Amino acid sequence: MATEDKNRATAAAILPLVGGAANVSSVVHCMTRLRLGLHDRSLVQDEALKAVPAVMGVVEDDTYQIVLGPGTVARVTPEFEKLVKEGQESAPAPDPAATPLTAEELATQGAEMRAARKAKNATPFKLFLRKIANIFVPLIPALIGCGIIAGLNGLLVNLEWLPSVTPALAAMASGFMALIAVFVGYNTAKEFGGTPILGGAVAAIIVFPGVANIEAFGQKLSPGQGGVLGALGAAVLAVYVEKWCRRWVPEALDVLVTPTLTVLVSGLVTIFGLMYVAGEVSTAIGTFADWLLSNGGAGAGLVLGGFFLPLVMLGLHQALIPIHTTLIEQQGYTVLLPILAMAGAGQVGAAIAVFFRLPRNESIRRTIKSALPAGFLGVGEPLIYGVSLPLGRPFITACVGGAFGGAFVGFFNQLGDAVGSTAIGPSGWALFPLLDGNHGLGATIAIYAGGLVVGYLAGFVATYFFGFSKDLLAEFNVSQEPAASTVTASGPATVGAGPEAPAKEPAGV
Repeated sequence: MATEDKNRATAAAILPLVGGAANVSSVVHCMTRLRLGLHDRSLVQDEALKAVPAVMGVVEDDTYQIVLGPGTVARVTPEFEKLVKEGQESAPAPDPAATPLTAEELATQGAEMRAARKAKNATPFKLFLRKIANIFVPLIPALIGCGIIAGLNGLLVNLEWLPSVTPALAAMASGFMALIAVFVGYNTAKEFGGTPILGGAVAAIIVFPGVANIEAFGQKLSPGQGGVLGALGAAVLAVYVEKWCRRWVPEALDVLVTPTLTVLVSGLVTIFGLMYVAGEVSTAIGTFADWLLSNGGAGAGLVLGGFFLPLVMLGLHQALIPIHTTLIEQQGYTVLLPILAMAGAGQVGAAIAVFFRLPRNESIRRTIKSALPAGFLGVGEPLIYGVSLPLGRPFITACVGGAFGGAFVGFFNQLGDAVGSTAIGPSGWALFPLLDGNHGLGATIAIYAGGLVVGYLAGFVATYFFGFSKDLLAEFNVSQEPAASTVTASGPATVGAGPEAPAKEPAGV
């Protein structure tokens, strides 16, 4: 089957299992998940959906998230959108006579359904983090592409190969980062309900070379000062100024006055306030990250690597995205990501241990065999939701593996060997092309690879010897029929093991 046909077939298999085109209100995707807004969650057939070959798992949050994995999700989503559009266009218009509810009653019913679905996750903090993620996640493909080109260019420069080509590669790698503030401003205004291009216009002030001629707080400004944090703040301010103008400026003058005042007011505040303040904050973030790893070293790596999986489960890891981006802007790479990536190594080691500790449970063993390749490449959802989290203790021992791997990388940072990533998004083996550091690519790769090995081994040993109680072994080390249940974002209370795993409540730890 051709790749395009395969992707369309996957989309066609998913659509009826989520209630059909009429039940889909929105379609977006991130690095690994198809995220759907649904009118009626009860129409989703969870077990049948998990049985679709391309589906690695599902997560229920404010959107219904179908884990397809990197690459696949980017190809399936356009096909899914086409099918949804075709289905909605071909659907017959509703017959008012056949509907006993009034428009007001339908609106009330729909509002109640949406409120009930979102209530458990609609805390202000989590909503803010989702906005931050929605601003930065669309930038990840460009960060990855430019990061890999930067790594290739560095290798060619060190080897003194293709000297006529390396300047062009440097331009390709650096062009996006030079203007990343503009993209952040555009996405920020879009996410906070303003006009995106006005957010981008205000953020562009930050990278304009002419700001070097301006003084603020007794100091000359420098182009790019404040970086993505300044751009984010400037765009948010622009949104509020624009909304104020929309309320008070007469309609006849709106098209002229509103954009002018928005750029003027928020631009002046950005130049004479935000750029300096955000620049100080950005510098403090870089200084603190360097201090933390140069002084905390192994201890800091232990904590970061050990607690990253729980942060992911709670959705709090999104708060790290602006920090990673700021470090990449300042230093050319983020030293935090390789340490956090060790959490995935611990997860892989734990899954391999589970494979050997449950020789009779063909269902879980099949899930592990199918999910391990993705796990090695840094896609952890299938192993988390399909293996370690339903079992309980192995999730904790996977965190132990991540802690040891993080401590290994952190220790070398303390010795002065910085290990960083030029982009965010990938993890595991997929991070190798993006690695960078201060002591040559060979040393950087060796330290990161050593951390992965330590994470694999520590996760395996901790899980093999401490991941199972006698009762847990007695319960799970038996042949079981495939079944699955739904993963909820609020906790692991009903986490299933995927289409081939037993439907179990998480075992006690």
